[in-house]
Amino acid sequence: MLSVTRPTPSHFGIYATDPDLLVAFYTRVFGLTQTDRGQGKTFPVDLIFLSASPDQHHQLVIAGGRPKEATFSTVMQISFVVPSIQSMREIRQSALAAGATKMRGLNHGNALSIYFSDPEGNTVEVYIDTPYYVAQPHGDPLDLDKSDEELMRETEAICRADPTFMPIDEWQARFARSAPIA
Repeated sequence: MLSVTRPTPSHFGIYATDPDLLVAFYTRVFGLTQTDRGQGKTFPVDLIFLSASPDQHHQLVIAGGRPKEATFSTVMQISFVVPSIQSMREIRQSALAAGATKMRGLNHGNALSIYFSDPEGNTVEVYIDTPYYVAQPHGDPLDLDKSDEELMRETEAICRADPTFMPIDEWQARFARSAPIA
């Protein structure tokens, strides 16, 4: 069981016109595992539960019922943290092979991110955290064809040039002092 000390975001659900298409995409690209599937009682649609962790039954729920005539997704973005820049490169290739579109990279200073659209147009972010803080929103181009070392040198230089720069551990300590305790 996940231990938390205050309300903490833990999972999300998205409506799909073709749930099986999205299940195939997220299991293939992110290695998620389908944990359950069934007809919802409160939400009378097909619900498919996916997870990357044995500690959480589901982290993503794909729900049927999105109208085919919907012109855009109301989901702003679905974000996945990964352990390395190399993981981002591998997911980029896998996502493109699985039908992702609109692939782009952004250096947020506090994170290096790629963004793309899944087969139903939902925006997906894949990112790693950096050891830096700069005020957000912040976005410089990110070229994953550069070496890890070059990307991290560029990121540090970009961050240190920003007047809001501080090491992330300093920002985290500041946040901890100001965050409400549950």
